Amino acid sequence: MHRRRRTALILSAAAVAAAPLLTACGSEAHPGAAAVVGGDRITVAQLEGRVNEVRDAQRAAVPDDAQYSQAIAKSGGLTRSTLHTMVLDKVLHRAATDAGVDVTRRDIQTMRTGLEQQAGGRKALERGWLQQYSVAPARLDESLRTEIEAQKLARKLGADMNSPQGQAQFWKALSGASKKLDIDLNPRYGAWDVDKNKRMDTKTPWLRQVSETGASQQEQRA
Repeated sequence: MHRRRRTALILSAAAVAAAPLLTACGSEAHPGAAAVVGGDRITVAQLEGRVNEVRDAQRAAVPDDAQYSQAIAKSGGLTRSTLHTMVLDKVLHRAATDAGVDVTRRDIQTMRTGLEQQAGGRKALERGWLQQYSVAPARLDESLRTEIEAQKLARKLGADMNSPQGQAQFWKALSGASKKLDIDLNPRYGAWDVDKNKRMDTKTPWLRQVSETGASQQEQRA
């Protein structure tokens, strides 16, 4: 089987500083809302439900109490990282929509089929996505859709995600979308600021996929 070289997407401090910050943190709390994005509320109940989906999936995958405790420890801060991912996905979708990017059901199925073949089957892929990215099996297609959206956006922008310039270009597009959406996070979950909250350190699957796509394309051109 063809083996692709994998390259992790890690932004340097200089690249993060050079890119516009995705900041938007209101001073007024919205009752019952974890965040408000473009006027749409992400409720605390929705956030807790997403977190519980991951915990339930982890419990089902690791019935042993000791191993389950280890899984919990590895995914500490799940609520905060889950909210950040939910908001960031909305920002990405806005940027992609503004750029005329569309994702079809066939796109998702094609990616899923390929990843399942690489992972060794559906269950293996779901288990890997859960362990690495805290994505519950029921949310896998949704996660893949976001990844494809990011890939297509990067291509539409002509952004090489393996270069600081390409990364800055990509994040500039997201920054513009973020400003349009006027994001307001509930202070209990922090502020929407890439620099201070180190969003680059959060495991977001579509960032990895964008980077891998760039690496694969470079190999094909070589």
